[in-house]
Formats: sequence, C-alpha cells, structure tokens
Amino acid sequence: MIIKKADIVATAVKKNQYPSDDVPEIAFVGRSNVGKSSLLNLLTNRKSLARVSQSPGKTRTINFYSVNDTFRIVDLPGYGYAKVSKSVTDDWDRMMDEYFKGRTNLKAVVQLVDSRIEPTKLDVAMYEYLKGLGLDGIVVMTKCDKLSKNELNKNRSVVKKTLGLDENAVIIPVSALKKTGHDRLLEVFDNVLDN
Repeated sequence: MIIKKADIVATAVKKNQYPSDDVPEIAFVGRSNVGKSSLLNLLTNRKSLARVSQSPGKTRTINFYSVNDTFRIVDLPGYGYAKVSKSVTDDWDRMMDEYFKGRTNLKAVVQLVDSRIEPTKLDVAMYEYLKGLGLDGIVVMTKCDKLSKNELNKNRSVVKKTLGLDENAVIIPVSALKKTGHDRLLEVFDNVLDN
C-alpha cells in the first residue's frame, strides 16, 4: 500500500460527531507520549497531519483521518497520562469504549507500546480489553531507533510475554525518526482491508 492522500475528516468526543460508517476504519491506541502522532505522520508522509506534542496527553478527542479516499485511520486519546484529572480520564475511557463497541466498520486496532520499556499495567489491560472484543493482534513497538538490534530482540520477547501474545499476533518495530518499519504496517493494513 502507498498512501497518496490523507486528510482529517472529523474530530469527535461523542458518537453523533463520528463520520458515517460507510468505509472501513483502523484505530490506533497507546499510552500517552508513545509516538502515535509521529507514526501517523510517517505512514501518511505528512509532517503535521497529526499534531506532535512534547507534552503527553494532548490528544483529547477521537480524530478521524481519511486515507486514499478508501479507509480511515482513527487516532484515539492516549491513556495513562498522570497529570490529567480523574474526570478527564473517565471521559477518555467512555469515549474509547463507545467507539470500540459501537463502530461496525472498525476492522482492526493497532496498539502502540514503547520499545524501550516493558509494557505497563495499562498496556496489558488495554490488550486484554481489545482481546475480549476480538480486536487484538497488531502491536507496534515505537522508538526502536533508541535500541540496538540485540536490545530490540530482547524487548520484543518481553512485549510478547507481558501482553500474552499468541503465535498469530503481529509485532512490528518502527522508528518514525529513522523512517523504518512503517512499510510492514502498511502491508498489514492491506491484509486487513482485503479481508
């Protein structure tokens, strides 16, 4: 797959603000500051399609991006950011739950984890939640440029074990900085959209 066109089509906090469900969607979810925006910009070859921030917790809405006029990438709020109030995190949880359970055109969810650290309890909880909905199985390890090949292989095993991934799960190491790994993720998108 080559992404030639990508544009934001909707920003939502409630279901009635979602765009129509007439095209397939692939959602992105991960801890705050895991590199979702950087990866989205890399995939779409756009420097500022998704806003990259130095301070985590900036994505507070569900952002829908139309890609090649054939499917959407959906950027969900990051979880686990400690400096926001409980009411804000409750709102995020409600938003994500409503999206995951009510979106009939959702084809897959890509969960991002930081390649440098063991997945957190929240990462594990999110993976279990997605598994319960049948939306698990695609994990992206971000910020791989910070690791040697040996460290990456070791941490990949840790991710697989900590999240309890089965042999069919896809784990893709990426680096937005070095622009690596995204081509493999685009192949996965092709497979998801073909099925």
